Amino acid sequence: MTPVPPLEPERLAIVTGASSGVGLWTTRALVERGWIVVMACRDTAKARAAAEGLGLPSDRLVILPLDLSDLERVRLFVADVRALGRPPAALVINAAVYKPLLKQPERSPQGYELSMATNHLGHFLLTRLLLDDLIASPRDDKRVVTLGTVTANSKELGGKIPIPAPADLGDLAGFAAGFQAPLAMADGKPFKPGKAYKDSKLCNMITSRELHRRFHADTGITFSSLYPGCVADTPLFRHSLPVFQKVFPWFQKTITGGYVSQELAGERVAQVVADRDFAASGAHWSWGNRQREDGRQFIQELSEKASDQVTAERVWDLSSRLVGLAA
Repeated sequence: MTPVPPLEPERLAIVTGASSGVGLWTTRALVERGWIVVMACRDTAKARAAAEGLGLPSDRLVILPLDLSDLERVRLFVADVRALGRPPAALVINAAVYKPLLKQPERSPQGYELSMATNHLGHFLLTRLLLDDLIASPRDDKRVVTLGTVTANSKELGGKIPIPAPADLGDLAGFAAGFQAPLAMADGKPFKPGKAYKDSKLCNMITSRELHRRFHADTGITFSSLYPGCVADTPLFRHSLPVFQKVFPWFQKTITGGYVSQELAGERVAQVVADRDFAASGAHWSWGNRQREDGRQFIQELSEKASDQVTAERVWDLSSRLVGLAA
């Protein structure tokens, strides 16, 4: 375990999925702002090589193993964070798995569908366990920042485009049944791998708002989410068809104008983590699906699916049960 440098103790951030893509560039942007970053990754050797490739100073990084698909490993990670002896001031919910070509669901060690287990349930447990640690940070401005997706928000222009199997939690029948085989989907319907990802990201956005509702007033922690733009060449798409990986970035760059580089997306996440202009709790930040000409952020309205309070409370209660916590 890398010891934490004795500098600026109030600026310690945890970034999940920091070994590549938006998480890696978020790490760089935060380090450039004077933060120390805990790179939370499944493959620590990959994270170390990626950091060296960007020339990031090793004395500003702590690299710790985290497999979000396994709830027991999430708990071990939290123990590792506490062993650092310095509570985090920020948590970035970034890591995600997307496997749109699967024919049958893959499952976590606890038996849950892998997308929901990794993207939502692992992060849900991580955030809940780290709340007291965030409260204990000496920094006045503490934040939990969640990466959302336009495909789970029909209020965004990109979310209005009809796509197969849009995010929809339905009546949460799969959640209520504990995702036990053969059930894999939140709504209890047949498995659709692309929808499984979208549903998990919808749960991320719902959870961010519910964290704000339950904890912001008492803790002062800022809970927010964002859509940084379409990062069409992110490693998230590495399990997609090769032709998609070539055509999708071209389409977003030349047709929609929604393309955002990994570097710019990382910079935007870092802004939401660290900058004074992003201190609004409960906000979902956006720069527009086609990128506003002035380059300015704004608070984007969320769809009814992402903001319905009855659904949010059920997702919270059912998620708590599935990760072994009291609601």
